[in-house]
Amino acid sequence: MRLANKIALCLTLAAAALSVTAQQQPQQPKSPVTITPSANSTTPHNWTTEQILTCTVSDCWQLAGKERSNLLRYRPAAREISAQTRGLTLPDNATAGQRAGEYIKAKAKADHGQLLYAIVDASIRKIGTPATATK
Repeated sequence: MRLANKIALCLTLAAAALSVTAQQQPQQPKSPVTITPSANSTTPHNWTTEQILTCTVSDCWQLAGKERSNLLRYRPAAREISAQTRGLTLPDNATAGQRAGEYIKAKAKADHGQLLYAIVDASIRKIGTPATATK
């Protein structure tokens, strides 16, 4: 399974964990990000760079209209921003994807007030390797 598919699967699992444990979490301070989910939760949310970088796990869930499929649209942009900014190449193997996904799932479930990008970025740093320079 490709790394992107593994990360997508784990974000799906994290979204499921959010929906199950959302009522169990204490209220987190409100973030400054404006939450305007689509009235029709089946309409995919178009993530802006500001939202990708500044939304908490809870904010992202709200922006996605509490739909896993909409939340998964967050993944590729966050992954690419992190890898590019850090000069990392992502391995294309199931083990790395599983490690990244498990990390994202655990951290997202543990703290809904944390920035989701910070979680994704930390997982990318764990599995990425320095990009090779081309001559």
